[in-house]
Amino acid sequence: MFPIVMVVLDGASGRIGPDMSPLEAASTPNLDALAGRGSMGRMYTVGEGIAPESDAGVFSLLGYDPLETHLSRGVVEALGAGVEFDDGDLALRAGFATVKGDKLVDRRAGRNLSTPEAQKLGAALNKELRLKSAVRFVFKPTVGHRAVVVFRANGHRFSSNISNFDPAYVRKGNISLAQPGVKEYDIPRCEPLDKSAEAIVSAALVNEFGFKARSILDNHPVNETRKKKGMIPANFVLMRDAGTSKPHVQAFQTKWGVDSLMIADLPAELGIGRLLGMDVRELEPGTGPDDYRKRAELVLDLIGRFGFVYVHLKGPDEPGHDGLFDLKRKRVEEIDKGFFSVLVKSARLSGLVVAVTCDHSTPVEDKGHSDDPVPVLVIGGKTKPDGSLRFTERGAVKGSLGTLKKGRMLLERLRQVAS
Repeated sequence: MFPIVMVVLDGASGRIGPDMSPLEAASTPNLDALAGRGSMGRMYTVGEGIAPESDAGVFSLLGYDPLETHLSRGVVEALGAGVEFDDGDLALRAGFATVKGDKLVDRRAGRNLSTPEAQKLGAALNKELRLKSAVRFVFKPTVGHRAVVVFRANGHRFSSNISNFDPAYVRKGNISLAQPGVKEYDIPRCEPLDKSAEAIVSAALVNEFGFKARSILDNHPVNETRKKKGMIPANFVLMRDAGTSKPHVQAFQTKWGVDSLMIADLPAELGIGRLLGMDVRELEPGTGPDDYRKRAELVLDLIGRFGFVYVHLKGPDEPGHDGLFDLKRKRVEEIDKGFFSVLVKSARLSGLVVAVTCDHSTPVEDKGHSDDPVPVLVIGGKTKPDGSLRFTERGAVKGSLGTLKKGRMLLERLRQVAS
């Protein structure tokens, strides 16, 4: 069987419309060359009509069903960030944000919060914030505005059945659905989703933490300095996707019968890799073609040891959230120049099955995740070229792979062409 490489361009796809998407506008000679050697199609990563978070999209691409398994972004990111988590604890994905009066004005604090700034703010929360119930917690900043918070059980009983303390994502069953991007929200409140004492206590705990965090962050020296520089303060903490236990899932090697490798730079993907027992290589966030080139070289260096390699490239998603068309186009071009140029030139390419796709769509016009299908490109193995010319949303419609209704169908399809 040919080794399989799955390359996921986070949020790179958009929406088919009268104008070009950033993916269509980008100059991608190396991706174009790959498209000419393979077959294309499109795919709903979690399901039609679902605008998924990245964790649900990635989990599905690895062959699992996020609608059946409560993955919990909070637990996954705790695992990815190396925060100790025991069943019974309450973990949530967190993020620094900006509030003014009774309005949430920026969910990512301008997206210019440095990791050192975040670490200082996090240290203040860990040192100064005290909860009425004497619940202990660990707050850990990860990358930029992102963080994770774990409330320790220690005799307390928590429930994950609470609403998100983040209005951009709404809980629905086992997943959260992205909401259409808007400029301004009311400051959120966490609500219990059932009448149990555990849910009521957990929601109250999240609210208490959130509002006490604001009082500490508002006048912190980091934020005073930011304001003097004309930057907005990181004076609030959003939290979402609560979890109280590690998901019980079949290990990737047991499910698929191959050793596997996860290459990523953010806690969500790293946590999923660890949860599934994959070998995990944690890298610094990619910042340009040179970083993407190193990722491609790492894939080619290690592919001989693994039957499956998953590599996650974050770049295009953030400008999609910010509505920045030209920057999203540029990020795609950087990946093409760095990552795919190495892949196209490698003599090892002929011995691989390679899939290129996205974990979800992030149209710049929405400034958030959408339920639009993503393009899929497959080359190598038994794949027959279908005349595709470019890796784009429009090109995917014409491809011979058709439409996959679930992302978890992709890996089985890849195994068929790799055998």
